[in-house]
Amino acid sequence: MNSLLVKGSYSTSRILVGENFKNVWSYVPDGNVYIISDKNVMNLYGQFFKGKNIYEVDPGENSKSLMAVSDIYRWLLSCHATRNSFILGVGGGVVCDIAGFVASTYMRGVKFGFVATSLLAQVDASVGGKNGVNLDGYKNIVGTFNQPNFVICDTTMLQTLPKKELANGFAEMLKHALIADSKKFYLMEQEIDRVNGCEVELLNELVFRSVQIKADVVSADERENGERKKLNFGHTWGHAVEKVTGFPHGYSVSIGMEFASRLSMKKGLLTRNEYLRIVNMLKNLKLPACVNADLSEIFDALTKDKKRNGDYIDFILLNGIGKAVIESITIEDLHAFVFNSVG
Repeated sequence: MNSLLVKGSYSTSRILVGENFKNVWSYVPDGNVYIISDKNVMNLYGQFFKGKNIYEVDPGENSKSLMAVSDIYRWLLSCHATRNSFILGVGGGVVCDIAGFVASTYMRGVKFGFVATSLLAQVDASVGGKNGVNLDGYKNIVGTFNQPNFVICDTTMLQTLPKKELANGFAEMLKHALIADSKKFYLMEQEIDRVNGCEVELLNELVFRSVQIKADVVSADERENGERKKLNFGHTWGHAVEKVTGFPHGYSVSIGMEFASRLSMKKGLLTRNEYLRIVNMLKNLKLPACVNADLSEIFDALTKDKKRNGDYIDFILLNGIGKAVIESITIEDLHAFVFNSVG
C-alpha cells in the first residue's frame, strides 16, 4: 500500500492506494457512521456493510441533485445523526460527490471519508476536496471545497467494473499524464495492453501517480485560484458535451481533451505528431475523440461554464505532452475555432 497526504486549508486528507476496502473500519470512528452508496455497489459489497446505517441512491448523474440531497438530509435527521457523526461514501464519482457535499453541509459540516470503488473516483472525484451537485443539467454548479479524512483506493475492486466505467477512469488518468507527467504518458503508451487488462500492479502505480499529481496541485491551490485550473484540461468543452449529449463524464472529457489538444496545435503549442499520439491513445483506451451532436448547443452550454469571466474563458492547453498552460480565450475566438474547424 502507498499513501500520501493532501493538505487543505482546514483539514488534511489521507489517500490510501492499494489498501483493502475491508480495512475501512480502522479509519472511521466507532459507531455513529452513516453510509451513502448506490444500489449497484451494495449489490456487490453490501454483505460487508450489513447492519450499518446505509442510504442507497440510484446509480448515475441524476442522483446528483438538490432534491436527492434533501432526501439524504431528512434520512440523517430521522436517524438522529449529529455533528459528531461520520459519513462514509462507498461508491464511484457520483456517490463521492454526493457524500462529500452532504457531509460538508449537514449541520454546517461533519467528518467524512470515501471508499472509492471506480477508477474515475480513485484518480479524480474522491481526491482534492471538491464536492458538488448539478443544477438543471449543469455540472457541479452547487458545491463546496472540503477534504475527506481519508480515501481508500482498492484497485482490486476495479475488476468488477464494466469496460465503459474503466474507460471513464482512464480518461482522467490520461489527463493527469498530459498535464504534468510525460513519462507516465509514455508508460501508458508502451503498456497499453496491461493498462486495458487492469493489471493490479501497474494500476496501483498509475493510480498513485495520478493521486500524486492531483495532490501536489490541490495542496498548492485548494480553491482553484490559479494552478488547480490545470486539472480542468478537457473539461471545459467536455462538460458542455456532457450537458448536451448525456455522455458519461470520462467519455465527455475525452472529447474535450481532443478539442483542447487540437486548439493547442492550432496555437502552435503542440506538434501534429504529439496531437496524433494523444488521439491514438484515446482510441487505444476505447475512448471517443469526437461527437456527433449540435455544435451550437454545445457551444451555448460552454458559454455558461463556471470558468467564464466576462467575454473570456480560462482554457487549459498543452505546451507539449506533460505540460499544461492556462490561457484566457475570448468567446469570439472560441466560436471561430469551433465553427471553422472539424470537430
